[in-house]
Amino acid sequence: MDQLVIDANTRKDTGKKVAKQLRASGRIPAVMYDEAGKATSLDVDTAQFNKVWRSITATTLVTLNADGKSYDAFIRDTEYDIKTDTVLHADFFVVSNKKPVVRTFKLHYSGTPAGVLKGGFMVKHIPEIKVKSLPKDMPARVTVDVSAVNIGEALLVKDLDLGKNVTVLTNSDEKIISIAPAR
Repeated sequence: MDQLVIDANTRKDTGKKVAKQLRASGRIPAVMYDEAGKATSLDVDTAQFNKVWRSITATTLVTLNADGKSYDAFIRDTEYDIKTDTVLHADFFVVSNKKPVVRTFKLHYSGTPAGVLKGGFMVKHIPEIKVKSLPKDMPARVTVDVSAVNIGEALLVKDLDLGKNVTVLTNSDEKIISIAPAR
């Protein structure tokens, strides 16, 4: 995936009135937090933010350009108005790429297990795994190919290959899925 960029401006004024004026002019009020917890008020272009926000996951790094400086950041949180289909506010979390982060991923499955094609039933054991890596090495999502699993076999956490820079913290002997025989 291409590096996603969001341009931002720092702002000094805060409050409901300022936020309303920003939204009326096509900008979204935002806050950028660093690893020390320091907050900086920003505003970002609504169209540019929506284009990026609608195409990423919670673990996708974006480049945040704020007043001539570039930061690697996660979009941590958004305030969204479902009635008007608009983002009202965004929070960014800036990372240094020197400290590993821990994230929990919901497992996505691809393929149809060979055992299911022979009449078995797929049993899902764990819905998510926990991983640790530098933010730049963090996968966007974890997709498990289950097509090779036969009746009586199981796919374990240790069978996952997420790359050499990603450490899986979930117990390696945990079953992800197994194929039970037909009754």
